[in-house]
Amino acid sequence: MAKKEKNSTAKRATASDRSLVRRVIERQESIVRKDIADWKAARSQAASTTEPRQILLQSLYDEIMLDGVMTSQVGLRIDKSQGADFTLMRGDRADEEQTRLLRDSGLYDTLVEQIIESKFYGCSLVEFAYDGNGSLTAELVNRRHVAPKTGRFYPDTYSSEYVAYRDEPDYGSWLVELCPRRDDLGLLNKAVPYVLIKKFALSCWSELCEIFGIPPRVMKTNTTDPDMLSRAEQMMKEIGSAAYFIIDTEESFDFAQGVSTNGDVYRNLISTCDQQLSLINLAAVLGQDTVNGNRSKEESSSRLLDSVVRADNRYIEASFNKILLPALARIGFLSPDLRLVIAKETDIAGLWKMVHEGSQYYEFDTEWIRSTFGIEVTGARSLTPQPAPAGDESEQRDGLYDFFV
Repeated sequence: MAKKEKNSTAKRATASDRSLVRRVIERQESIVRKDIADWKAARSQAASTTEPRQILLQSLYDEIMLDGVMTSQVGLRIDKSQGADFTLMRGDRADEEQTRLLRDSGLYDTLVEQIIESKFYGCSLVEFAYDGNGSLTAELVNRRHVAPKTGRFYPDTYSSEYVAYRDEPDYGSWLVELCPRRDDLGLLNKAVPYVLIKKFALSCWSELCEIFGIPPRVMKTNTTDPDMLSRAEQMMKEIGSAAYFIIDTEESFDFAQGVSTNGDVYRNLISTCDQQLSLINLAAVLGQDTVNGNRSKEESSSRLLDSVVRADNRYIEASFNKILLPALARIGFLSPDLRLVIAKETDIAGLWKMVHEGSQYYEFDTEWIRSTFGIEVTGARSLTPQPAPAGDESEQRDGLYDFFV
């Protein structure tokens, strides 16, 4: 396998000019405020029947991923899938050597992240390459330059020249594509309006705090008198630091009446957007409503999240077994005919309850108990009562009482 890997590395080195990642031409991005009109324009560009491109849409996705709720919830799904244990199987037996190789290389966590992100962004085009240290890496091709609907890669987003990456000789080996559906724009497309509305509400709320957080100061003076007007302006500038100031009998000073609202309308709008984002990302509103929340609600939400994570793990297994493991075998990194299996999460508390109740009627394998629950079992406990030590009758009765209690 080492010889095959070396030959594959040399072959890729001679074809480095075909690398899509290195052919990307970076352009300065314009950072402006996005609104619903920008979202509609981005969708129109991505759904074009002549030349669909995702430049505007992916730029908008990067913008909404700056939101705290989006970052935490998308990261939660990625972390849960990355934390699951996996095994590479060869037939019905686990291949520990190949499993350790994939785990230690760091490729598994990177690929899992790109697989889950393909659900949110719509697609992930991944290119394998060896770095300067001889380690295999999985680099993501910038999604703004990729059009999954037509299978085109645009090195320059300002140009119409493209590469049909599905016709490249490296496609399926050094270049792999992870797309749930090629015509799907991803879950982030559904989250865009709620993030944009939330940002608008936060901006308005911030403006309300800036204007009416401190009541405006009003001072009446003779504006036709330059000396009085200058003195009044000086006093108004220094009121924040001056302990007091003296005004003329013809002058007056007061604080204007602020608005009566405290921003509830913005708070409710932001809360509604956060709940909708939670339903899109996690299928439940989990751990956000601290006013009306309760234990049964959180437990049911956690079960919904677990079902989403199980679906993610099935998608990860299918992506590895159908696309990634054959590609890694073609480039010589892993052996062929491997199958990835993600360990199913076990309810340890429920399993221990069943073991405890069944121990009254059945015997269990001590090695299995040790590996499953981490309990060092040395042997079966003797249930034969031991004779009480020599002593008076009261001490013997006490000993029998202690035994049965």
